[in-house]
Amino acid sequence: MDEALLRSLTPKVLGILVRRGAGFADAEDAVQEALVEAVRVWPSDPPRDPQGWLVTVAWRKFLDATRADAARRRREELVDEEPEPGPAPAVDDTLQLYFLCAHPSLTPSSAVALTLRAVGGLTTRQIAQAYLVPEATMAQRISRAKRTVSGVRFDRPGDVGTVLRVLYLVFNEGYSGDVDLAAEAIRLTRRLAAAIDHPEVAGLLALMLIHHARRASRTAPDGSLVPLAEQDRSRWDTRSIAEGVEILQAALARDQLGEFQAQAAIAALHADARTAEETDWPQIVEWYDELVRLTDSPVVRLNRAVAVGEADGPRAGLAELETLDSGLPRYAAVAAHLHERNGDLATAAHLYAEAAAKASNLAERDHLTRQAARINAQLRG
Repeated sequence: MDEALLRSLTPKVLGILVRRGAGFADAEDAVQEALVEAVRVWPSDPPRDPQGWLVTVAWRKFLDATRADAARRRREELVDEEPEPGPAPAVDDTLQLYFLCAHPSLTPSSAVALTLRAVGGLTTRQIAQAYLVPEATMAQRISRAKRTVSGVRFDRPGDVGTVLRVLYLVFNEGYSGDVDLAAEAIRLTRRLAAAIDHPEVAGLLALMLIHHARRASRTAPDGSLVPLAEQDRSRWDTRSIAEGVEILQAALARDQLGEFQAQAAIAALHADARTAEETDWPQIVEWYDELVRLTDSPVVRLNRAVAVGEADGPRAGLAELETLDSGLPRYAAVAAHLHERNGDLATAAHLYAEAAAKASNLAERDHLTRQAARINAQLRG
């Protein structure tokens, strides 16, 4: 197998497909699949015209993908046109796409990208813009994901929990470019909730709606983060909160508690408080106890320490914190908050600065840096 030949032919074949009318991202998907086929076939049956062979196979792959995409979109249109659809079967073609995209052989980033492309209907360019990566990079990521799951068959329903985690990852990506990933995740989860009757699907949808309702108040005009306690609650979307709470109550009534329902219950308690001071922290601690029981997650325990600090005082929160690994994400930020509430400003300032250095995004880093600067100004004053 002449890898150098394949590399040299790739841009030529890609250019031919684009000139024939294929979009760049779709053409790149098709060429990638043709290259995989070449690696499989050429060692035993080398073609006389390698470039012509690649163009023929890639164009066939492009046409197959285009027909499949058109058929999928038509199925979705037919579903949308039905005025009163009856109960959906446990697994249909659309649900298989969800389960396929959440296949355990995929990395989380590939699973999210494939879900947006195959189920969400977003273009490769839109997904690339949302992730702030080159379109070619995202096209390769999606192509690899497609190849990974191309041979998967479904003899029984897939893992709903895995699908929900993929959708939650999509939601947590937020939004950028011309694609609002948070809104897209809500749309996808609504579709899943309409198709299958599962309390955790409802719990995730409720969680998304309640969190998304606070979106307008999360940032100041200058783009800086606004902590929950300082947000203008009059800007919260009360209609979205009410819908989320109604969905959550129906799910909880089934007495099949899961982690997304518990998270939604915590979010609902925050949304129910007219002011930060009226937040029912003791009840939030109780829900965190349920989350710990369900997940045994160190991150959940870290968030619980914050709630304990609010319900029983900062010293109680610090005591909970001492039982946790200091290497946890946001550990320093939580410790800084609790030390500040406990009156130890010097330690709080140091920890805020440490947390800022470890922050995973610019907005969070700026917020923590401002907190450190604020306390240092108090110490100097």
